[in-house]
Amino acid sequence: MGFFTNIVRVVATWAIASFYGCMMLLFTLLRVARRGPRAFFGYKSRPDRPKCLDDPDLGTHGYVRLKTSGLRFHYVAAGEPQKPLMLCLHGFPECWYSWRHQLKEFRNSYRVVAPDLRGYGETESPQPSGYWGWPNFSLSHLTNDVRELIEALGYSSCTLVAHDWGGFIAWQFAIDHPDLVDKLIVMNIPHPGVFYKYIATHFSQFRKSWYIFLYQLPWLPEMLIKAFDFEMIRGVFRSKNMGCRRRDAITDEDVEAFKYTFARPGANISAAINYYRALVKQPRSYKGTKVQCPTLLIWGDQDGALEVGLTEGTDRFVPDFTLKLVPGASHWVQQDQPEVVNGHMRDWLKG
Repeated sequence: MGFFTNIVRVVATWAIASFYGCMMLLFTLLRVARRGPRAFFGYKSRPDRPKCLDDPDLGTHGYVRLKTSGLRFHYVAAGEPQKPLMLCLHGFPECWYSWRHQLKEFRNSYRVVAPDLRGYGETESPQPSGYWGWPNFSLSHLTNDVRELIEALGYSSCTLVAHDWGGFIAWQFAIDHPDLVDKLIVMNIPHPGVFYKYIATHFSQFRKSWYIFLYQLPWLPEMLIKAFDFEMIRGVFRSKNMGCRRRDAITDEDVEAFKYTFARPGANISAAINYYRALVKQPRSYKGTKVQCPTLLIWGDQDGALEVGLTEGTDRFVPDFTLKLVPGASHWVQQDQPEVVNGHMRDWLKG
């Protein structure tokens, strides 16, 4: 029965992925017809770093090499090393820079460390690259990166702060390694046990999650991200449906910083997409799994990708649970409303 169910799941996933792939190809061809093939292939390499990535007010850059994978991880750290560790995990399509507001806010109380996740930015990507490298991005690999990163930084535990894909890793890490997480703060990503049930029972959320299926296809997602000089990256932060609600939340230089993550020499676009491929190809069961540490979930209520309803039922998995909604904030909540988010974090951490 398990084998048959798995076959049905694989066939259904590929059917849905192919449908969305055809839709995106048609949509892209129409745009090419309007703007021309030169615009479509007009993406450029970005050998020069945007100046904001080297802003000394955000902290100092460092590197550590992890034992198991051998990958060299890049991070930015603010605050004295003797202070407790606050480890911040970014989402897609971002990098360490998405935590710029928190690096400055909490440096007086914590050693705030924001790494580039596996395959992002200046952190190395495992081989093989491309579509067939997806097994190297399973949750077990990603959570082990966090475990070894805490150790390499010289700590035995941390306050774990995470958003989007980083939040998915953080939920799993808190489940698997309760002794390494003192407190957990997650932003705009639900507990996986809530997510899988919700998406199966709410068609509106299923439709909003279309990109997860699209990313199961080989080569096409990578091509679409690069198209029109990485316009997709600008769109997710600036578009009416997905982007930040405050106009000045993401500047042109901020957009360039995130584009640089994918366009810098040696960048591996497939790495970021392989997170989604591994998630779908290696699903997990979350029945009865609980997060034992105190947990704060912060949620921008104008998230264009994830419905507010995904916050409901989290207390079944997290006995010590606090929810803070941020009215008028988008999916990029810690960048969209940094003062509000930092205030919620500060008050909850004191409590």
